[in-house]
Amino acid sequence: MTEQQPLADCSLDVVIIGAGFSGIAMAHALSKRPGLRFALLEKGSRPGGTWRDNIYPGCACDIPSHLYSLSFAPKHDWSRMFPTQAEILDYCDDVIRRFDLQRHIRLNSHVVSADWDSDAALWRILLASGDRIAARYLVSAIGVLHHPQYPDIPGIGDFGGQTLHTALWDRSYDPAGKRVAVIGTGASAIQVVPALAGKVEQMTVFQRTPAWIAPRFDRPIEPQMQERLRRSWWYRKWFRLQLFIAHEKRATAFTKQQPAAIAKAEALCQGMIDRQINDPLLKAKLTPTYKVGCKRLTVSSDYYPALQRENVELVTDAIRGIEADGVITVDGRRHAVDTIILATGYDAQRPFSHLPIRGSDGRALEEVWAQDGKNALLGTTMTGFPNFFLITGPHTGGGHNSQIFMIEAQVNYIMKGLRKAERKKARTVEPRADAQQAFAEEMDRCMDHSVWQGGGCKSWFLDPATGRNNLLWPGYSTEFWLRTRRFRERDYRFG
Repeated sequence: MTEQQPLADCSLDVVIIGAGFSGIAMAHALSKRPGLRFALLEKGSRPGGTWRDNIYPGCACDIPSHLYSLSFAPKHDWSRMFPTQAEILDYCDDVIRRFDLQRHIRLNSHVVSADWDSDAALWRILLASGDRIAARYLVSAIGVLHHPQYPDIPGIGDFGGQTLHTALWDRSYDPAGKRVAVIGTGASAIQVVPALAGKVEQMTVFQRTPAWIAPRFDRPIEPQMQERLRRSWWYRKWFRLQLFIAHEKRATAFTKQQPAAIAKAEALCQGMIDRQINDPLLKAKLTPTYKVGCKRLTVSSDYYPALQRENVELVTDAIRGIEADGVITVDGRRHAVDTIILATGYDAQRPFSHLPIRGSDGRALEEVWAQDGKNALLGTTMTGFPNFFLITGPHTGGGHNSQIFMIEAQVNYIMKGLRKAERKKARTVEPRADAQQAFAEEMDRCMDHSVWQGGGCKSWFLDPATGRNNLLWPGYSTEFWLRTRRFRERDYRFG
């Protein structure tokens, strides 16, 4: 693959789909195996995944920069404690250059389907270009945050102004002098509202459910600190470890629902409400009634001040419909606006709805999940899908810590599986149905103790069909790391 030969003419050992953090980490691991032929297929014109696509004003990460980075590619000169979208995207490009991964990446290579060929023991992959590729192993690194979720609001298609989704932002949009409606108050809204509030003529924020918001302890990282991180490998490791431990402690509240831990987390969030909001009516509207962490815990220190600007209004009445020139709420009030910003997140429950991956019985992955339940052994392998690996599959979401840590644990697990199959000279590797089912039942039992399942809210973590949280890992991140350090042979069938 080093000479960038046409994909259709390649004979590959591994194909990775998606060049975000997951794909980059997987490609780096494979690149350390001499002689292994692999390609990283990316539908976009540049790598970066969600950090390439999310360009809305104010977009940034809610995990500290030195923790939200790959362990094998530390960056000493992060400019801030919490990285912005642009800096993260530059980091992805830098990692690719640093480890010479660009020779394995095929941009503008949109995978439209992948089918398992049982006779040949190969994955048959079809690209939008019409090219067909065969590969022994297939790794999905597409993630779950890439298909925008649109609200089902009557008349939304009749709006005569401009409609923007935070996941599909128009760089040419000029908010100056506009009357803007923001629908949604989750993670993207909490970033875009402060970024635009000072530029628009009027902003109306429509809230269905308030979010628990923790203070964002962001600050520039001084040059002296950057230099210390550059010079000292030990200090860099220690600094990252302290950030990891601080976030790992949150699992006590979220996964175990220990009253003292929940009370401490809620006190932190409530304290910011009390400090930043004086109006008792506004304070009541913004105070959640569910347990902290039930919905994704967001971080911001400028959202509440933005809502109290003279040109910003928070509306908690439900939306009845949208007409050509505005939003109508159930109280009959018409909110005249020029622009609607949909901060309504992603269809995280159906990541493969646009990409049919068909296993040994011909059923697509999404169909299997719809019929049999959404699960995978350690969120990584599925019975009926030989030689197929998922990164950020079911129950691998980091609900309290860095997702990068979880991704690297999965990459390590996949590499162990490939080595195990190689040593056994097996054509196929696939989890046993009983092992996968036992894992699914374990996850259900553990999730019953979590705030995500029993915290008194509805969230995008929950499967709308079953009401079960099938996205997050219901324990400490270190527990997942320990579980993925071994590829247990007894859990698998080798053919």
